[in-house]
Amino acid sequence: MTQHTRIAILIPCYNEAQTIATVVGDFLRELPLAQIYVFDNASSDDTAQVARLAGAHVIFEPRRGKGYVVESMMGRVEADYYVMVDGDDTYPAERVHSLLAPVMAGQADMAVGARLSEFHEQSFRALHLTGNALVRGLVNLIFAASLTDILSGYRAFNRRVAARVPIVSSGFEVETELTIQLLHYGLTITEVQIPYGTRPEGSVSKLRTVHDGVRVLWKLFSLFRAFKPLTFFGGLGLLSLLVGLAVGLPPLFAAGGDLHHKLGLLLLATTLVLAAGGLASIGVILHAINWRMRELHSVLVRLRPH
Repeated sequence: MTQHTRIAILIPCYNEAQTIATVVGDFLRELPLAQIYVFDNASSDDTAQVARLAGAHVIFEPRRGKGYVVESMMGRVEADYYVMVDGDDTYPAERVHSLLAPVMAGQADMAVGARLSEFHEQSFRALHLTGNALVRGLVNLIFAASLTDILSGYRAFNRRVAARVPIVSSGFEVETELTIQLLHYGLTITEVQIPYGTRPEGSVSKLRTVHDGVRVLWKLFSLFRAFKPLTFFGGLGLLSLLVGLAVGLPPLFAAGGDLHHKLGLLLLATTLVLAAGGLASIGVILHAINWRMRELHSVLVRLRPH
């Protein structure tokens, strides 16, 4: 790392006046040459004032939602390397060097602070570990990955990620989208094991377990459909074909029986088989469009001034 290397610490905040000064101070201690940016997401407390007094540049993002904040971060801050961390003082600032190391060495485009090897009993709410495991399993299965923590808010990444990864989520599902976008665009992710702490007494989490969990799963479903259309629609087509055959073959070869019942089953089977062909065709067409869109995206990124 040289004096000319630009490192930006990006801290999304909503009502974190109690902890933000500690977070800003800890990262200034670890990376005194870095620029600290606190993105205040329309807080109703003194988060912005406290962050500014602690030495951070404060940028206001009026659209409520972490996804909007991350989108704003990617577009408004220029740096060589970025560190994104929550403002709730649950992530250890001293591990930032371990996070940055593989990114700055060119070994990965993003390093994720994986929290599940060392954490306190109070670090996660009820069902959060179960939800994390469900999302992790689905992402690893669908995108052929082997990640251990999809939802971590502690990440280091390079300019390529900031320039190439579009953000369309509005809420806490943005971490899932970030991970999937990187996998889709062929960018590399590595994980660095970190301890995960607990919020100080009096600090309140903004997560809503059921509501945000449903949003994360819906985002995963939407991204699967968008990024893997051949697998998604092809799988539905195969299922439709198998059900159609299971419905149509028995009455086709069975002797006797009610003719009207047989005709009804054969009509249903024919509809399912035709639907299977339609779904497979949709998957092939969208797959081809996806491929062309990735090519276009790659060209536009190369043409973008740096």
